[in-house]
Amino acid sequence: MTTGAAAAAAGAVTAATGAGAGAGAAAAAAALTAKMGLRAPPPPSGQNSSASSQTSHPFLRTAQIAGHLETPAHTSSDSSSSPPSSTMSGYTVRKVAAQNTLEHRVYIEKDGVPVSPFHDIPLYANQEQTVLNMVVEIPRWTNGKLEISKEELLNPIKQDIKKGKLRFVRNCFPHKGYLWNYGAFPQTWEDPNTVHPETKAKGDNDPLDVCEIGELVGYPGQIKQVKVLGVMALLDEEETDWKVIVIDVNDPLAPKLNDVEDVERHLPGLLRATNEWFRIYKIPDGKPENQFAFTGECKNKAYAMDVIHECAEAWERLITGKTPAGSVSTTNVTVQHSPSRVALGSLPPLPPHQDLPPEKIDSSIDKWFFISGASA
Repeated sequence: MTTGAAAAAAGAVTAATGAGAGAGAAAAAAALTAKMGLRAPPPPSGQNSSASSQTSHPFLRTAQIAGHLETPAHTSSDSSSSPPSSTMSGYTVRKVAAQNTLEHRVYIEKDGVPVSPFHDIPLYANQEQTVLNMVVEIPRWTNGKLEISKEELLNPIKQDIKKGKLRFVRNCFPHKGYLWNYGAFPQTWEDPNTVHPETKAKGDNDPLDVCEIGELVGYPGQIKQVKVLGVMALLDEEETDWKVIVIDVNDPLAPKLNDVEDVERHLPGLLRATNEWFRIYKIPDGKPENQFAFTGECKNKAYAMDVIHECAEAWERLITGKTPAGSVSTTNVTVQHSPSRVALGSLPPLPPHQDLPPEKIDSSIDKWFFISGASA
């Protein structure tokens, strides 16, 4: 399929509208829901937990703070690890068009059925709700700003666009691209209609952001099972933009990391580097330094779980129509109590999978920017 044909096919999927499912579709969706292990949303959370301030440690260079991390081979095409044919838990990715193009999309399928990574993948991976599912959007040390598309049908992953051009984050010395596998928690939403009582800012209208600090480099569309360690509250353009710190449960360090103080103990400097990265990453594009709530402190696991519960409840209001969706596509195939659920067979076919090499990107993306006042 040519790029133009892929774009047209992707456009056809985007333009399709959802319809209510009939009795037969409801039964099919119920079966898929059971297979996917979906559960009722968590009970309303209580007040946010408090956490003691983190002890300041000397900043270490990226190679030191993440000494256990495995470096991928870098290419000028800003490519990431190639996904296997099947991810964990039966999820697969369907790629459309080449990476680093306006037409590129990554769709998620479960047992061959197209699903929304925003709405159809369960937040919790176990009954105890101690392990969570994370959707990887951006592999560590890459620059392309990939994200779940809130507006498109089935919410594929695509590269963010500004003024008709693909967005890339700049390299702020000593960092290269993103410091972690960056992604989102499914079935969460930062409500732009609600002002958080402690950050004093409204939500940013996105799924909850996640920074996975394990040693393996992920790939767009990968579904990782992770455990929560802490959370930072970035204030981005007067919006609350939570950043949850997690680790893959299969990582060698996972048994040793159970709360935020363990991160500082075993990966000294990583939290400080994370704070710095989010503060300065927009400066090369002419924007001011970002700010944090709580003076930049990384709150503990208990606080982070409260934030997750709040955002899961906000998503529940969104998916059931209690909160107006606006431009957000809430079409799904598994959420039985959602008015936006559609019959499994009613969606238009997705474009065929295309495992194409990434398009080359401008060499300027590899430039290092030295920010005055950044940690040394």
